[in-house]
Amino acid sequence: MEEEKVPQAVSHSESHSQFGGWGVVLVVLVCVAVLSLGFVLYERGVAKQLASQNAAMNSALDQTRGQLQDVTTKLAQLSEAQQAAEAARAAKPAPSQHHGTRTVARRDDPRWKQVQSELAEHQKAIEAAQSDLASARTELSGSIARSHDELVALAKKGERNYYEFDLDRSKQFKREGPISISLRKANTKHAYADLELLVDDAQLTKKHVNQFEPVSFYTSQSKQPVELVINQVGKDHIHGYISTAKYKASDLPALSGLTEGDASAATAAAAPSPNSPQLHTRTQR
Repeated sequence: MEEEKVPQAVSHSESHSQFGGWGVVLVVLVCVAVLSLGFVLYERGVAKQLASQNAAMNSALDQTRGQLQDVTTKLAQLSEAQQAAEAARAAKPAPSQHHGTRTVARRDDPRWKQVQSELAEHQKAIEAAQSDLASARTELSGSIARSHDELVALAKKGERNYYEFDLDRSKQFKREGPISISLRKANTKHAYADLELLVDDAQLTKKHVNQFEPVSFYTSQSKQPVELVINQVGKDHIHGYISTAKYKASDLPALSGLTEGDASAATAAAAPSPNSPQLHTRTQR
């Protein structure tokens, strides 16, 4: 009877070991599935934001094109009227010197110059809208830094200024680059934060700012957007950075007065060297 009980105990141990191994595999598969789902949701959020920006820019561009079409129609009507007047004059006897003077006066009609001026302004508006659309697409599709090392790599490019920060939850505002920030809530489970911002003495509320989600806004000092990114969310604490344009709006008139060679030299002199990136770090614990 004792010889029959021993094999049964060994069989039970082997079954328990096999069940434990399958449990570990199941846990790993669940973790991989959760991470994959999170990454897919993040990518969808970025794509949705890009689509929204593109739609807004395309709407502005369509409106400008409509205005340009109206000006073109008016120009065509004026041109047809001039051609009809010239055809009527050609059917009459040769005009006197007085008539020739009147013809020159009509070609210099102020209304014609006004139409040409409006056409040039609308063309500039279209070019500006196209430039803004390209800039917005670049900003949305560009890289963001997910760690300090990646932020240093971005700063070495010399294209923008970066201000790295650590913030604890507080109602007090802390100055970070061109703005002041107050962390009101940090949700570690869902990886988002609620922020209050002071931009040009105006207070802005940004709720549910997700980790690695760029938040863009404008200041009076720059025609390019300021970008805020949170790359770490802890208990009542966040870590991230502020990204700003290389030049302020007040610097642009001075640069526009330089020759192409002088402007290139000034830009090169202002750009940081690879060993000295334009990265400002402030740590608060």
